[in-house]
Amino acid sequence: MPITVGFVSLGCAKNLLDTEVMLKHLVDAGYAITSDETEADVVIINTCAFIDSAKSEAIENILDIAWLKENRDLKGIVVTGCLAERFRDEIFTELPEVDALLGVGSIHEIVSAVEAAYRGKRYSLYLDKNEVKLGGERVVTTPEYTAYLKVGEGCDNRCTYCAIPDIRGRFRSRPIEELVEEAKNLESIGVKELNIIAQDTSRYGLDLYGEYSLAELVRAITKETEIPWIRLMYCYPDKITDDLVEEFKNNPRLLKYIDLPIQHIDDTVLRRMNRHGGRAVIEDAIKRLREAVPDITIRSTAIVGFPGETDEQFETLCEFIKTVRFDHFGAFKYSREEGTPAAEFEDQIAEEVKEDRHAILMQTQNAVVEEKNEEKIGLSFTVLCEGYDPMQKIYYGRRKSDAPDIDAKVYFTAARAIAEGEFVEVRIHEALEYDLVGEAITDSEE
Repeated sequence: MPITVGFVSLGCAKNLLDTEVMLKHLVDAGYAITSDETEADVVIINTCAFIDSAKSEAIENILDIAWLKENRDLKGIVVTGCLAERFRDEIFTELPEVDALLGVGSIHEIVSAVEAAYRGKRYSLYLDKNEVKLGGERVVTTPEYTAYLKVGEGCDNRCTYCAIPDIRGRFRSRPIEELVEEAKNLESIGVKELNIIAQDTSRYGLDLYGEYSLAELVRAITKETEIPWIRLMYCYPDKITDDLVEEFKNNPRLLKYIDLPIQHIDDTVLRRMNRHGGRAVIEDAIKRLREAVPDITIRSTAIVGFPGETDEQFETLCEFIKTVRFDHFGAFKYSREEGTPAAEFEDQIAEEVKEDRHAILMQTQNAVVEEKNEEKIGLSFTVLCEGYDPMQKIYYGRRKSDAPDIDAKVYFTAARAIAEGEFVEVRIHEALEYDLVGEAITDSEE
């Protein structure tokens, strides 16, 4: 009987791809994989540790899995990812249930870690995170019609609130040829939506080619594949080149969608965050994108309660959200992360103030979304079907303007069976708080 391994993958899609690479190593080594942790001999928990809530989620998962060691047949727990990297000196002491630790530079050694954990031997390995081989074969765990392509690792931005550069290392890009080959492989297994990601996707290529090369990469993938939907995530306002704007304008397969985190709009706050480019840069990036592609969907995020944020600065952010009318927007409460410069700032904001500001900002955005959704009633959109809810007797999926897992859904009825991964035209007849409801347009109507 082969050793059976279970996986818990936490955090962002970038972390998920590391999980998929580790899965491939284990499959190649003859291990059995299960989605049911109660059946596993060893469970791997690939963790996030970006903010306090992510750390708490990771620890809760470790403790939940540890119960299986006491009450079932689980023999070992392996912890990988950001929590393992960031708290390497504390985990064995604080969480003695853990048997093996792998830093982010050591994911390709997952087989050795699992073997040690299975045999009850304590194991840890922290190879240089800046030298780890990027990419690699993987077991794709997303539905067959959608997948992520990680084009780089690490981050060079050094925002004062963020621990990612210390956890993940400097930014390193993968060669265009390697990424095109991976995109072709994904297309061969049925992928119709390719989501391009990195910690800072818009920085892609600077280290390899001496210039921002994201647009060139998109052109190469477009030329060498027929994947109909190509989506860009995690792009920064100061790196939106004219070349990239033109690619949005002229490439029909590059979705008119961009994830553009701003984090704030007040120049003083942005400087203290060490964000590269102030309000003028943010407004210019949005202006150039919307002028070139009037119907482009822009997703963004902001942080409230950053140390020293005044009521006036927060109000400036709220007014900007009302004016700019992002299609999708998320707010985060500032998390005081040890080891970051902002954690040492003296003018920390009280938690109740953060809570209030978060609620107000999201209420502001909700009003924008409600107005935008009402405008969609009576219109038709191409929807990528993601499944069918037998309880509600309704299909669901996403438009081009909705990224997987983070954006809205379209719920729709249909006169015929619709397959997962099928594109279908849907006419909208109802707007919910975030989602839309409609009906598939039949062939006779088209």
